[in-house]
Amino acid sequence: MRFINDVVPQYDLTYSDVFMVPSLSSVRSRFDVDLATPDGLGTTIPVVVANMTAVAGRRMAETVARRGGLTVLPQDIPLEVIGENLRYQKSRHPVFETAITLGPTETVGAALNLIHKRAHGVLVVVDDERRPIGIFAERDAAGFDRFTQLQNVMTRDLVLINAKTGLEAIFDTLNEHRINAVPVIDDDGRLVGVVTRRGALRSTIYHPALNERGELMSAVAVGISGDPAKRAAALVEMGVDVIVVDTAHGHQAKMLRAIEAVRGAAPSLPIVAGNVATPDGARDLIAAGADIIKVGIGPGAMCTTRMMTGVGRPQFTAVMECADEAAKHGKHVWADGGVRYPRDVALALAAGAASVMFGSWLAGTYESAADTLRDRDGRLYKESFGMASNRAVRNRTRTETPFERARKELFEEGISTSRMYLDTERPGVEDILDQVVAGVRSSCTYAGATTIPQFHERALVGIQSAAGYEEGRPVPTSW
Repeated sequence: MRFINDVVPQYDLTYSDVFMVPSLSSVRSRFDVDLATPDGLGTTIPVVVANMTAVAGRRMAETVARRGGLTVLPQDIPLEVIGENLRYQKSRHPVFETAITLGPTETVGAALNLIHKRAHGVLVVVDDERRPIGIFAERDAAGFDRFTQLQNVMTRDLVLINAKTGLEAIFDTLNEHRINAVPVIDDDGRLVGVVTRRGALRSTIYHPALNERGELMSAVAVGISGDPAKRAAALVEMGVDVIVVDTAHGHQAKMLRAIEAVRGAAPSLPIVAGNVATPDGARDLIAAGADIIKVGIGPGAMCTTRMMTGVGRPQFTAVMECADEAAKHGKHVWADGGVRYPRDVALALAAGAASVMFGSWLAGTYESAADTLRDRDGRLYKESFGMASNRAVRNRTRTETPFERARKELFEEGISTSRMYLDTERPGVEDILDQVVAGVRSSCTYAGATTIPQFHERALVGIQSAAGYEEGRPVPTSW
């Protein structure tokens, strides 16, 4: 990446301060762009879901990995629950979505409590052999009370797809029958999953992030307090693919010791560590044993660190300088926080990031870990909170004495509750991935790049005023 006229600014920049200039390009189509990440993990799109308790759960991990990204499960989840989540994720199908299932004698109320866990909007009614016998959608509940059994309201006229059917043929079948989602079965008629028209299309464009065993990739966070080596060793035993050593202020001696301890417990696994915002921080974490550095102090939507402490750094410059330092050692960085639009993702990659972390942007989706709620107007929303907030501190310190918990809860650097409404047009995480990937692919074509490393090399960046940024925003209504 270089600045216009090679004039490097003497002040720090964030994403809205910069823009990308189009260059001569021979890339014919955005489909010619390969977004496989250069950090060597095996992810095929540069998207990492941040380890936020309200966002990163097993549904998010499965769905994002199926489309090529990675989800980091939070550090405050007990190990036994992490084990269950990893077993679940590794057993998921790499193409077909996991179905929500109930038996025929379960109630409409039970179905309505579950149906918003997935974006495909249907629940499959199965028999004792897990063979589909009906389909239930939210509209089927109209006119029935919540205690009505599903066998009395479900749709029995089923279209079933064999798991061996090609994706184009699946799309054609759904298109022909004018339906959105159908069960997928094996040769014995047992349920494998669910496929939608859009899901079939996506599976021809995206490639799942798989480990060497052909399982969807997984990542788990480890804190720097307690015994990080013990937790890391347990995660290795569970078969995790990536360990993320995580704390708000990563450039500290305790973090360096934690990285060394985790490296000793997991000598062959990729280790991500952070957060930092300076080349010195990146260099020290790499020297301690980290392969990838998380960059970002305070840019997150749920974070109040900068307003509380005055500490932080504009994200574009932080990513650019840390990426340059990491590259000197053959390592990489993830840009963590501050993305609001696909343009920000593209600019983070131009600055040198191998992947970009998302948190709050994905909180208001069907797949996020929080429960789906309705407001007084019937709109669906989820509650999100920052990982340095009072709420998160209470979760992390639940094993400590009431006195110690009360002391720590006095100090917080994050929002404890925020309503994240589901977008009626893009309510699923895959809808947001489509936006991000389309934007980044298009950015690459403007730069004449077909890969992320080429994009970083060829990106031409300029600095703009607030008015310049505002000029680029669309106007949804007349002015």
